[in-house]
Amino acid sequence: MSHTSGTESAQTASPETVANIAAIREELCTLHAELVRYDLVVWTAGNVSARVPGEDLMVIKPSGIDYDALTPESMVVTDLHGTPMDGGWGNPELTPSSDTAAHAYVYRHMPEVGGVVHTHSSYATAWAVRGEAIPCVLTMMGDEFGGEIPIGPFALIGDDSIGRGIVETLSGSRSPAVLMQNHGPFTIGATARAAVKAAVLCEEVARTVHLSRELGTMLPIENAHIDRLHERYQNVYGQ
Repeated sequence: MSHTSGTESAQTASPETVANIAAIREELCTLHAELVRYDLVVWTAGNVSARVPGEDLMVIKPSGIDYDALTPESMVVTDLHGTPMDGGWGNPELTPSSDTAAHAYVYRHMPEVGGVVHTHSSYATAWAVRGEAIPCVLTMMGDEFGGEIPIGPFALIGDDSIGRGIVETLSGSRSPAVLMQNHGPFTIGATARAAVKAAVLCEEVARTVHLSRELGTMLPIENAHIDRLHERYQNVYGQ
């Protein structure tokens, strides 16, 4: 992997890196609109990031910018410690999301992850406030999450604490989603689009399981069936 430094400019980067970042900026602009479309965010909260292939770089939403004002050019390029890149990589007046340190920590410690999403979607966050994992009682959960959606530890924003909690919780889980206690869901994926999909499905199952619990006793799914569901969905389903 190339180790692009904070002093390297966009003009001296390889054409492949420049093209990758341009494509990622376009994709992230589209994916942030998906968060709005699925009612996963309000105001300026929430963010999507993506790793730049072959580089120690990531691209993430700027802090405090309205979703309808986002453009590809407004997406911020940082290194994998959350430091914005200088030298023509973007608008120097824009700072990256306040969750950048958490995203960067995930990329540093989970090399298989290519995208990270954070929302405060209502039902998933309600489970996080309870400090309660979402039990695997839906075949959809077996498919996408391979079991329950786990709870991560309480952590304050501003340093690596949230990132550490995400990595520690998901490293031993098949789930691409974690509910950070008293905070909300974070999701990961091989791509930013996969992480957004996980965020959408996390909110959907959080809502459905909550409604089911309100109706009465929920019926568990046997672990062997969960394993079969997950294996089929991950390796057979789709094109």
